[in-house]
Amino acid sequence: MKFMKLGSKPDSFQTDGDNIRYVATELATDIAINISDVKFYLHKFPLLSKSARLQKLVATANEDNSYEIHIQDIPGGPAAFEICAKFCYGMTVTLNAYNVVAAQCAAEYLEMYESIEKGNLVYKIDVFLNSSIFRSWKDSIIVLQTTKSLLPWSEELKVVSHCLDSIASKVSIDTSKVEWSYTYNRKKLPYENGNDPVWNGVRKLQMVPKDWWVEDLCELQLDLYKRVITTIKTKGKVSGDVIGEALNAYALRRLPGLGKGMIQGGDVIKNRSLVETIVQLLPSEKGILPCSFLFKLLRAAITLECGEMEKRELIRRTGQQLEEATVADLLIRAPAGETTMYDVDIVQNLVEEFVMHEQNARSDSHMENEFQEIRSPRLVPDASKGIVAKLVDGYVAEIAKDPSLLVSKFVNLAEMVSSFSRPSHDGLYRAIDMYLKEHPDISKSERKRICRLMDCRKLSAEACLHAVQNERLPLRVVVQVLFFEQLRATTSTGNSTPELPGPIRALLPGGSHGSSRSTTTNTEEDWDAVPTAEDINALKGELTTLRLGGGGSNRDLNDGAKNSAEKVGPNKMKGLLMSKLFSKLWSSKERNGEISSSDTSESPASTNADETKSTPSRSRRPSVS
Repeated sequence: MKFMKLGSKPDSFQTDGDNIRYVATELATDIAINISDVKFYLHKFPLLSKSARLQKLVATANEDNSYEIHIQDIPGGPAAFEICAKFCYGMTVTLNAYNVVAAQCAAEYLEMYESIEKGNLVYKIDVFLNSSIFRSWKDSIIVLQTTKSLLPWSEELKVVSHCLDSIASKVSIDTSKVEWSYTYNRKKLPYENGNDPVWNGVRKLQMVPKDWWVEDLCELQLDLYKRVITTIKTKGKVSGDVIGEALNAYALRRLPGLGKGMIQGGDVIKNRSLVETIVQLLPSEKGILPCSFLFKLLRAAITLECGEMEKRELIRRTGQQLEEATVADLLIRAPAGETTMYDVDIVQNLVEEFVMHEQNARSDSHMENEFQEIRSPRLVPDASKGIVAKLVDGYVAEIAKDPSLLVSKFVNLAEMVSSFSRPSHDGLYRAIDMYLKEHPDISKSERKRICRLMDCRKLSAEACLHAVQNERLPLRVVVQVLFFEQLRATTSTGNSTPELPGPIRALLPGGSHGSSRSTTTNTEEDWDAVPTAEDINALKGELTTLRLGGGGSNRDLNDGAKNSAEKVGPNKMKGLLMSKLFSKLWSSKERNGEISSSDTSESPASTNADETKSTPSRSRRPSVS
């Protein structure tokens, strides 16, 4: 720390109790000056020789035949006045970063200018500030902190602006020119841990990290910190990612529990102001802030009930880089009074923001896209969509455990990424299964609506194995899974698809669409119903027969299927194994426009041109109202 000594005489100020200060000398004091609740017994001559204001006050007191002077508004109070008084007596005074601003403001108040006496206190303090304090990194920070209690004097004397410029200039300098000490505990450098790298016996030159200044500025109060960061951004020399790191460090220091996603105690109003200020200071560049940091701020903004503008800004920024998030980031607790465990609306807003951002990115010019890629490399849009789709699948699987979650909330969120291409629907199947497990009392139509989110062709072998034994799924879904799994197995062996029995062939678009009048009027309800274990085993038996008999004759294959069907007996599966019943299911689905990508296939069983024309596009997904 820099310091300056003034005067050469010994300090002869004495104390009598808490409120009396006097000069121990043979000469009797001839003036008493009251500063707040402290009384100074001093001598007129040394004081009046250096202070124009005291000259005026003493003159007024003499006219009133008064021995005392009252000064209530001197900046810095009794301590600052005592420094000025000691300077007037020529006593030794030490100025440093902690007391220099108070002394300067008091000297200005007392009008201790060069016009009164050469080498007066105001001049000497100006020299000290410009030659030492403002050239020192840590002293500039300390001085800036002391200015707060001395407003508006410190502002009018431009001490604050000088400190801001000094700090911002040092932050903006090339790191190779940083030669002063700084605090850096977040990630020790090798030489700070005692691991000095040596190459051929010559010590390597250590590099100063770009964010060397971050921790020291965490000592500043919020209003001063805001002004420092604003000044740094104005100079334009520090990258946005480093400023983001600074804001992250400050938030973690000032908001206990932020790192764990839970604000713990403290002044709510003060913490709210802090979060809102940090949001306002976030760098404007896209994609340079860690997504985890943005989620921490978003959680804090919700908990502290920050302004809608700040929350909307956080949602916008977080949504634009949602592919960097994790499922744990999305699990934001619902506000008090809500019936659900998690705030699904916030996540829906994030996904909406991501979709809108991706759409805007596609419409940008080629040059702008290249420029953005250089400044902030991002994943290509399709890859980002796939990651977000997988993320949402994982999220809905977690919230599906909530007994209070409505079907509409579950479906609406899953549908937002239904058009996003991803190689597997295993995650979505897991979410659907979890929801059906936790909500066994939902209606058949709701169960059907949920299951239509899934494309059975994109289930892995493991997921298919689970699905065909899953008694929570509607029967139509189990049939689709069984068929597509059989088709995949046939294709993987390189064999041609054998002639399918009537019941299975009727599942395919273009299959036999006979009249369904001979069947029960409750056929659709049967398909939407939850199958029994016997139902599932019967269907598995028929398709397994196809697999086992794939190398034999079609006659053997059909005989095996027939025997499997006959084993079911007089229960519901007897009707389900009838070709007309399967045909009714698919024909009704086609009429209602309900055939989704999970309802169609490129089965070799439909090979003629007319059948191909009538098959809906595989890329189409049904819209769920």
